[in-house]
This record gives sequence, C-alpha cells and structure tokens, in this order.
Amino acid sequence: MQVIDKIPPPPRRPASSHKGTFGTVIVIGGSPTMVGAPALAATAALRAGAGLAKIAAPPQVIPFALAIEPSATGIELLSTIEQAKAVSILDIADPQQRAVLAIGPGMGTTDRSLQLPFILALFQGPRPVVLDADGLNLLAGTGVPPPNLKPQHARDPLLPIVMTPHLGEFQRLAQPLGIRDDPTDHATRPAAAAKLASFYHAVVVLKGQNTVVTDGQRQFINQTGNAALATAGTGDVLTGIIAALIAQGMTPFDASVLGIHLHGRAADRWCEDHGPSGLTARDLAARLPEAMHEQR
Repeated sequence: MQVIDKIPPPPRRPASSHKGTFGTVIVIGGSPTMVGAPALAATAALRAGAGLAKIAAPPQVIPFALAIEPSATGIELLSTIEQAKAVSILDIADPQQRAVLAIGPGMGTTDRSLQLPFILALFQGPRPVVLDADGLNLLAGTGVPPPNLKPQHARDPLLPIVMTPHLGEFQRLAQPLGIRDDPTDHATRPAAAAKLASFYHAVVVLKGQNTVVTDGQRQFINQTGNAALATAGTGDVLTGIIAALIAQGMTPFDASVLGIHLHGRAADRWCEDHGPSGLTARDLAARLPEAMHEQR
C-alpha cells in the first residue's frame, strides 16, 4: 500500500467567489435527545469553508439545532417518512444534486427499520456521502451488506463515500465481514482499515491516536491531535470538516487527510493556550480557521 505523508493544501478562495462557489453540506441526523450533534457538524462545515450548511432532521429538532447554529437552515424530515419521499425532499432542497451529505450525527438508532432504508438509498448516490456515528451503527446492524451497497461510482472523486468510525463503530462494521486485524494495534490498524475501505469501495477514517486514512490502496497516518479531543462532539466536528472540504472540490481521500490534520491541529492550538483538558466541540470548531490559515 502506498504511504502518503504530504498534507494537501486547503481549497483556494478566489476573490470573485460567492457562497455557491464553496458548496453545500446537508447534515442528516438529530433526534430529540441529541439536538446538538447535527448543529456541531454544520458549524464545523461552515468553519471549514463550506458556503452553505443545512440540517435535515425531525421537525422537533430543527428549532433547537438552528438556535445552536443560526447560520444553517433546516430541512424537516419525519422519522416515519417513506424512503422515496425523503429522498425527494432532499432533491427539492438540493435540485442540482451537488450537496455533500453528512449522515449520522445524533441520529439515534431507535427507528432502525425506518432509518436504514433511507441511508441505503442515499448511499447509492448521486450525492457524496460522509457516514458517521449512528449512520455507521445502523449500517453495522444489517450484518453483511447487500451487493448493491457497493456502487460502481464509489471511487469517482466526484461521488465519494467516506466512513469515519471510532474503534467501537469500526468493530461493529468489521466483525460481520470477518476482518480480524486488530484495530487497536498500531502495527495492524492500517490493514484493518484498508480491508473495510476495500469492501465498501470507500475512504475509511479510523479515528483514534494516529488516525488512519485509507482508500484500500493508499494510507495516511495522522500526527496531529491530543487527549483533549476525547470529549463529546469532536467526531461530529470532523464529519463536518471532511464534508465541507469535499463540497469545495477536494477528492474524498485528500479531504479526509486534510480534514483529520486540521481537526488535530485545531486541538493542538487550543491546548497551547489552555492545556490538555476542558476543550469542547464548539471550541474546536472555532479554531479551525486558524488551523486552515496555518496550512495555506
């Protein structure tokens, strides 16, 4: 496998640009007890340069999520909505089908039978997908996915699938596939992540100390970040960052490499001022512009 050690630069910001230039991220998630997660992902997407962020969530979640991130807009999705109608609602909100979907933050898994068909439909395209949190947990609950879950276009840089599991989510996905490489061992983590990436035809971001990014053919081992990131919501921030970078035209692999580097570097900069504890996800998102400026 090819080892990558170069960090790609952030997307350019032309002087003649407008908000449409920098793409749209639609965060699909949220539930009555987890209204903050989709808002944090939307905030991170905007901090990472996306032109627009939208939150697609149950109606009772939208007002609270938008209160947390008022720069976003809302799309109401009923948990009992039919699969085809749910996709149709997204088509109305994104008629050109160019938005990047960040699926999973705060979604919950209580309506598995209703949510999973929706996730599987979105997995087929045409929009790029970043799948995280309960989106991954719902997918893992299916066991071995059906063959049509591996779309032929998945390696097209314009139609990417990125999966961002932490250790527990990775193990739930890997176990039904017979992936036995230990994801906690730094010597075998890259191989474990690469096997999952190859199965799904996706980029896998296996989170943890020295996060692994791989598409099954290339791998990057992240060197930024610290223990302050071990707090609620930082994974939602990473989801928003990667989605925003894809929305601005980066390939899924490059967006994931730059995204995890910026995520860790923002935490490093915060710790330089405050020490290794007390970081919140909102603090992390607020430091992203500094980390991006440093990388230009």
